[in-house]
Amino acid sequence: VSAVETIELQGKGLTELSGIVIASCISSNLVLKSLNLQDNEIGDTGAQHIDEALKINKTLTTLKLRQNNLGDEGVQHIGEALKLNKALTSLNLQNNGIGDEGAKHIGKA
Repeated sequence: VSAVETIELQGKGLTELSGIVIASCISSNLVLKSLNLQDNEIGDTGAQHIDEALKINKTLTTLKLRQNNLGDEGVQHIGEALKLNKALTSLNLQNNGIGDEGAKHIGKA
């Protein structure tokens, strides 16, 4: 049995509550390398939970969060995770409501 290394959940109507469940899965997963959450509504609260999972996860290399209703607050959480997570090498945050403050947090990571 082979392990799943890529999960595609683009445009599946995921919400902030979905972010909590996804975060739980990410934190305990030892094989997942790519997660596509593009075109959903994860939002800042969902991003906060994903942030906590990314601080623990050591295998995820690609995370796509394009168009997920993330603002500066959500991106701040992701930026905090990036300071600790050295596995993630590709992050897509396009088409979110990220302003100057959010960009600074990502830049500092």
